[in-house]
Amino acid sequence: MPVKNRFAELHNEIAGWRQDFHRHPELGFEVHRTAGIVADKLREFGCDEVVEGIGITGVVAVIKGKSNSNGRVVGLRADMDALPIPEETGADYASVNEGKMHACGHDGHTAMLLGAAKYLAETRNFDGTAVLIFQPAEEDGGGGEKMVQDGMLDRWGVQEVYAIHNMPGFPLGEFRSRTGPITAAGDSFEVVIEGKGGHAAQPHKSVDTMMIACHMVLALQTIPSRNTDPVDPIVLSITSIESSSKATNVIPQKITVKGTLRTMSRETRTMARQRIEELATGTAAMFGGTATLDMDWGYPASINTETEVGYAAQMAEVVSGKYAELPLVMGSEDFSYMLEQRPGAFIMMGIGDGAALHHPEYNFNDEAIPIGCSWFAEMIERRMPAA
Repeated sequence: MPVKNRFAELHNEIAGWRQDFHRHPELGFEVHRTAGIVADKLREFGCDEVVEGIGITGVVAVIKGKSNSNGRVVGLRADMDALPIPEETGADYASVNEGKMHACGHDGHTAMLLGAAKYLAETRNFDGTAVLIFQPAEEDGGGGEKMVQDGMLDRWGVQEVYAIHNMPGFPLGEFRSRTGPITAAGDSFEVVIEGKGGHAAQPHKSVDTMMIACHMVLALQTIPSRNTDPVDPIVLSITSIESSSKATNVIPQKITVKGTLRTMSRETRTMARQRIEELATGTAAMFGGTATLDMDWGYPASINTETEVGYAAQMAEVVSGKYAELPLVMGSEDFSYMLEQRPGAFIMMGIGDGAALHHPEYNFNDEAIPIGCSWFAEMIERRMPAA
């Protein structure tokens, strides 16, 4: 693969950083050790500016090219947080933080962007400014939104933004992306059903919340099947039904139904939320009970812009010669907040066979490091070619 020679030379060093991050996973905004190491290395590399505490624990580095005559500013983003999953990889560098692991490869993302930073600070073979964004709390908490709210994009004048996500099961080095929506908006909801509890042998003296819940679960599935255009992607999943009673001979007074909603369009997202409330309250009322909806709006859909996807694909062809269009992904990703504010592209990079993302046996493939580093570096050098 035509990766940059410098990354082949740095491969073992960058893999060492990655494995250290893997050994010490941190959750959400509590990425203090990781962010501290990232900031120290960026200063060691000679970046022109390194700022910590953006979006609570995010880090931003600025690297100026040999010339800045064109005023172009390109942002590259990596996420730093792990997941609350006990690790089962058996790796020599397995997590030492009990119940936490890098099960989504953010350790790899961070290490690859650090590798690109070292190279770009050494060579500066571009005309413009590279802004490198190390983000906390992608998995939970919306660190991308917090960094945007902190004024990151405006403060450094970022004009376009790019990010990589690794993908096990795709061939090593194969890149995939698409124009328009690429990952879904991810929302969660909770419906509290109240009726009249009683003895299971005397259901006629009760308002049966379990009956309401069962009908409600079925009714909610008519939102994807009967309220949504069949070619407009939507997934509504009920993931939990909790009773106020644990006894088998009691009709519970209260039941809580929880679920998730994933959509690609703002219109469908709004419609589905309205229909969840209508169906929940209507079904409960039909059986003599009540229902209260609490909707937790999650990350919006990630929407790639056409021109920037073209640039991302070009860099993939340069680095590995392997690029394909990605089908829609119904998972969600908080890079979406940056894409709401700036044109850009989110791209998947294959890391070969292995356990799926968020699996306790998942492990980032270090053979992908020079490929990802090269893609990041090419984005800067070819989007802002040296004068």
